[in-house]
Formats: sequence, C-alpha cells, structure tokens
Amino acid sequence: MSLEKLDIYSLRNIQKASIEPSPGINLIVGKNASGKSSLLEAIYILGRARSFRAKNIKQVIQFDKKELIISGKTKKKNGSSLHLGIRLDGNSYDIRINQENMDKAELAYSLPVLLIDPKSYLLLDGGPQLRREFIDWGVFNDNDSFLNNWRKYKKILQQRNALLKTKKIKHINVWNSELIQYGTIVSNYRNKYINKLKSIFIEISQNFFKFDEMELNYLPGWDDSIDFSLALTNDIQKDVKYGFTHSGPHRCDFKLMINGILAKDFVSRGQLKLLMLALKLAQVKLINNENNNFVCVLIDDLTAELDFINKKKLLGFLTNLNCQVFMSTTELSNFGDLDQLKVFKVFHVEHGEIELINNK
Repeated sequence: MSLEKLDIYSLRNIQKASIEPSPGINLIVGKNASGKSSLLEAIYILGRARSFRAKNIKQVIQFDKKELIISGKTKKKNGSSLHLGIRLDGNSYDIRINQENMDKAELAYSLPVLLIDPKSYLLLDGGPQLRREFIDWGVFNDNDSFLNNWRKYKKILQQRNALLKTKKIKHINVWNSELIQYGTIVSNYRNKYINKLKSIFIEISQNFFKFDEMELNYLPGWDDSIDFSLALTNDIQKDVKYGFTHSGPHRCDFKLMINGILAKDFVSRGQLKLLMLALKLAQVKLINNENNNFVCVLIDDLTAELDFINKKKLLGFLTNLNCQVFMSTTELSNFGDLDQLKVFKVFHVEHGEIELINNK
C-alpha cells in the first residue's frame, strides 16, 4: 500500500495541506516545531485512528477547531485504489473506505503503518507491553484470524478476573476451558509469527552487525515447559489471593539474545537502536513478501542519531525494500548521501505549510 495523495485539515499547526508523495522515499525537512512530526502523525492517524504523540486526540486538533479530518488515496500491490478518510473530534470518530463506513481494524488493514522514532529503542530496553504490541501488530497483518481470537481471549480473561476478585471460584473451570482454548490459539499464532520473523531479522541485522550468535525467543506468558492448562492450575491460589490471572498470552514477551546474553545487557545504546531498527524493518519485509499489500514506514528524526556509515546502509536498505517511506529531520544533509536513492521526493515544512522542493 502506498499513499498517492494525502489531505490534512486542522491537525496541530497544519491548517490545511495536500501532498502527492513519492511511492518510494519521502524526505521531510524543517526546523523544530515546524510541523514535520505532525505530517507523520497525520499518516499514522489515517492508518491507526490514533496518534503516536498524544493519548487524547483533542490535543492533536488545532486549538480553534472542533475536529480534524485526514483523507488519502492509496494504491495497493495489485494496482487497485482505495479512498480513505477519518474524522475525529475527541469524542467520536468516522472512518470511511471508498465512501463506506468502516471500523478501526478495516482501516489498519487498508493502510498498514509502522512507526520508528527515537523512543522506539525502548522496544528492547522497556517493559514487555511494548514487545507484545510489536508482536501483535505483526500477527494482525500476518493472519486474518488473529484479531477475533485475541478479542475473545481478552473478554474471557476479564470475566475470569472479575470472578477471581469475588473469591468465589466454584465455576472457575468454565472460564478456564475457554481461556485455554483461545489462549492457546493466540499463543500459537504469535509463536509461528516470531519463528517466521527470526530469519529475516537476522538477515537484516547482518547489514549492521557481525555477531557470532543471535537468538529471538518467544515467551508465551507462562512456563513453556508445561501446558497452559497446568499453569492455570498451579497458579490458582495466587490468582485468588491477588484477584487476577497471572499466566497467559496477556503476559507474553520475547527476548533477543546476543552470544547467549540478553541484548540490552550486551550491546551499547547505539547498537540497541540498530537492533530495534532491524526488528521493525524485518516486520516490513515479512508483510511485503507475504501479503498483497505494502507497509507505509514512518521514521521520525532517527537519522540524526546514526553515523554516516549506518545512514548509508539504512537508506540503501530502504530504497530496495519496495515500500513507501517518510523520514523527517531538521536538515537535508542529515540524511547523508542521497545519490543511492532511486525514487524520492523532498518536502520542506515551515509553520505548518508543506512544499515540494525536490522530485526524483
């Protein structure tokens, strides 16, 4: 999927803007607070129906407006087009695809958007929730059945936890049976996805590193030497005491090992960011290889933290990845050598105004 046209209304300091991006690399330059990140934010909202910079969408809407609107025309891998639109006012939202009302899941399928920003290194250095979100975005785009089973699991988990809080667990086995059924399905989807991702990640990592041994290991959310059902049985007293379910896919994680040591304890901060970059680009490559779709990649000011050699490697990899990329920075020179780019456009942003300044 690539954006052929993007229209933005009343988003932060962008009152009104319209661009026709390159299907390849799009470089966005401008001073701090000029609106560069807001442009990326608009694309993210069009694909995810939420912001990556604010929890409350009211913070994103221009201060003197009641709502924001973002629309776009996209082109799929098979050549067909889609018209996407979203209206948000902070209390409700309207999503339309080809003039028909749709939900957030359909929007996300229609425009897969992956964000890489300076905070993304927390994927390997932060809490497990970030890694679960990483896995689930990948599985969501890899398997159409995942979302429905994950929703069923979460609903049953909420009901089981509500029962645990009452300390009346006479009928706990009724919930256990369904929890095990859907939890096992969800975990199997995730495990299969990590196994597919692993080889692609290691291949991409070799562009940046030459480690002797790298392992990406899936952790299901319970002791993987036993079945999920036995884990629930073993935890019952603890679950009743604290009023929630300790084991299950809602506690899943993954760990990256370098030469037998946890990555965050083995590599430098800069190397950790490159490993994060390789993980996310592996997701993009996997989707591009297997789905009738393209991922739209957003990279917000990451190049400023890469040295010249790694910038060149990153740009070379992106230009051969066969997907649409939007990258922002304060100076065009921060992107390094642009001669290797086959197809790209450069947009300058100032005071919320977006201008095309170079087209190749």
